[in-house]
Amino acid sequence: MNEPDELDLPDPTKMRGVGDSEDIQLPTRIARLVRERPYGVLCTQSQSQPYGSLVALAASEDLTTFVFSTPITTRKFRWLSECEHVALVIASRSGAPAELMQVEAVTATGRAHVVSPGPDFERWAGLLIGRHPHLAAFVRAESSALVRVEVVRYFHVCRFQEVRQWVPSRTT
Repeated sequence: MNEPDELDLPDPTKMRGVGDSEDIQLPTRIARLVRERPYGVLCTQSQSQPYGSLVALAASEDLTTFVFSTPITTRKFRWLSECEHVALVIASRSGAPAELMQVEAVTATGRAHVVSPGPDFERWAGLLIGRHPHLAAFVRAESSALVRVEVVRYFHVCRFQEVRQWVPSRTT
């Protein structure tokens, strides 16, 4: 894995949602967290009940899209089929109480869609497999679905209670 200083991060001055100097750093902080953490919690809902699932993720360069794969026989897939509105939570976890104020988390809200076979599938599968090469057979299995999440907004939490919002701009 790349060291944080080596990450190829988007230019925060070219991203929508930039305001004061602290906000200029927000897209960079979100990008760093997303790129450092290969897994996140997918939040779905059905019949007014929430559900969380751990998923292996990959994100587009502009942070507007996430992709993951799931077996089609799961409750996760069924609930995604019933309601496209989802959230993805990615956190820098720490077990040490003294580090509580350094923990960061982002929640990306958006809409999930199954990617059909074809050029789009190859593009998104390539991104996911590039991040998680050990999942290549799983991603391409007939019993799996490739799911793309189009991000609407991010909520970034730091210092345990400071929450800021960022809406990424699509570059492609």
